[in-house]
Amino acid sequence: MGAQTVVADVADELARRVAAGEYTPGDLMPSVRQVAEEFAMNRATAQLILGRLESHGFVEAHRGKGFTIRDVREHGGVEVYRRLFRLSLPQPEVAVEMFRDIVTMQRQIVMDALLVYTADPHGADTAVLERAIDDLETLARQPVPNLSALFSGELALVRTLLSALGHSMQRAVLNSIGEMILEVPAAVESYYAVGPDLHVLMWRALAAVWASESGPSDAQVALFEDLFGMFHERVVAHFEQAMSPGEAPAAATA
Repeated sequence: MGAQTVVADVADELARRVAAGEYTPGDLMPSVRQVAEEFAMNRATAQLILGRLESHGFVEAHRGKGFTIRDVREHGGVEVYRRLFRLSLPQPEVAVEMFRDIVTMQRQIVMDALLVYTADPHGADTAVLERAIDDLETLARQPVPNLSALFSGELALVRTLLSALGHSMQRAVLNSIGEMILEVPAAVESYYAVGPDLHVLMWRALAAVWASESGPSDAQVALFEDLFGMFHERVVAHFEQAMSPGEAPAAATA
């Protein structure tokens, strides 16, 4: 095992303890000496590990005092949340709670983008959008669809719409959400709990509205909102089942 792997693995273990509440926010983190002794490593490597935790937002350095535990749930940014989600998998209740928040935020960004763009479908090359939907359909029809590729393709479609709308901040948040989900196979699988084909059908329906250039009717808007609501309920329920006792949580990718 290489030195970088040791640093990453031990940093993840200490971050997991922070995420799990084994270390209380405001308390001192184990010292360089204590980390070195617990994990049988030299102090220089232990210092690197604590430095990594600081750069990841889990601890704060105080000259002459050491590192204190941050309240990562209260003060952590998107990148901290991303790591917290991956590290929360051994704790099903926490993982499901965080996934529900992720799904809610993703739903808000995607719904806003779809409704605003559908009301005035300009700024994106329709041929590019149609080819992207064709690619999704090809992926969905595979005997064993590559769900990560499907999810990435759908993210790319939404990014195209957000770029056309000039919604750069929403695009940045969506990118981070996408990275969180792609790191956890069970999360990706849950997004396709209703089946890949239904995702393609939704995009086809949206493309038809864009092509009509008449804008969505009130009934169509209400239908899209209802479908998204039911869809995301199924997504969260599927993930909760995957994380339930008796089910082995899917390991995060490297």
